[in-house]
Amino acid sequence: MNHTIAPPLTGKTMGQDFVIAEWQDAGGAGDPPRLIAPLHVHHHDDEAWYVLEGALCVRVGDEVIEAQAGSAVLAPHGKAHTYWNPGPGRTRYLLVMTSRIHRLIQAIHAMPERTPAALQKVFREHDSELLG
Repeated sequence: MNHTIAPPLTGKTMGQDFVIAEWQDAGGAGDPPRLIAPLHVHHHDDEAWYVLEGALCVRVGDEVIEAQAGSAVLAPHGKAHTYWNPGPGRTRYLLVMTSRIHRLIQAIHAMPERTPAALQKVFREHDSELLG
């Protein structure tokens, strides 16, 4: 039997059709909250978060769920959602997504300029819609 030690996930992703990525946000809550992602919807893809440290607020439809470390939240396809760090301290979480959502995030991060029109276009190209 082979024994392999799994490398840390931080800063990397795992999988191809089903992707898990570890992310973090340094904090600095405000009113209104500083959104990590704008309000959007994925038409055919679910997305979930598992909080490792701190807390994460996730708005799914009209409901806001505050997830503490050890908790998870699911945004089913077709439901508008956004999320933010509700506190002044760091939050660390796993983002669990389909490969299409992962490609959308990569496309957003590769954009030289994130104008509203350009963002709308990249969301549409990935079967999603930017709402806010």
